[in-house]
Amino acid sequence: MLKIAVISDIHSNLEAFEAVISSLPEHDELVCLGDIVGYGPQPNEVVERVRQLRPIAVLMGNHDYAVVTGYTEGFSAHAAEAIDWTRRKISPENQNYLATLKPSAKLERNRKSLALFHGSPREPLTEYVFPDTPQVTARELLTKGGAQILLLGHTHMPMSYSYDSEILGNPGSVGQPRDGDSRASFGILSVAESAITFEIRRVAYNVGPVADKIIQAGLPRFLADRLYSGT
Repeated sequence: MLKIAVISDIHSNLEAFEAVISSLPEHDELVCLGDIVGYGPQPNEVVERVRQLRPIAVLMGNHDYAVVTGYTEGFSAHAAEAIDWTRRKISPENQNYLATLKPSAKLERNRKSLALFHGSPREPLTEYVFPDTPQVTARELLTKGGAQILLLGHTHMPMSYSYDSEILGNPGSVGQPRDGDSRASFGILSVAESAITFEIRRVAYNVGPVADKIIQAGLPRFLADRLYSGT
């Protein structure tokens, strides 16, 4: 049985990220589904921590893309302000690292195929696939992904659906959950030749310090307040 830790949407929240790292069970590999930066106050620290962990795959999220390019069309005012702030604060080395990333990847483990997208197989960078997605649509996405295991990020909402021998999963958000649970979220994918499972895990962390850092940095207070409610 191969165990893969799956993280996504860290959003420059080092406190949440360290809590997740500390609580990861024994695993063989790690993947990150994108949005390393944006919203939060610690972009350099989080990018550097991701790089230290050496995941087998790291995707570009739409916020990572915005930090690289400055393109924020379609972003909320709070999100765009955080992107502008991040672009001023991030080091050239870390920005260059983000620029090397792609929004999708394909892997094979234990004779099982994995397709990773920040958004979806239809729009790798930007489409939201929510937990209430109709089953027929989910199956279409699995087919379009061309793999038995389809892992998505972007929504900040965890989900785990099984269809016969296929799985569609989202680990939720490490740094900014939006499912009404303020705890950091991640997933554990177990892959054997005979079975696949995807389990959502949650870990509590002290929101106060990162919320204070957001305010002290001059970022919108809304981005601090929402961490307490997980919305």
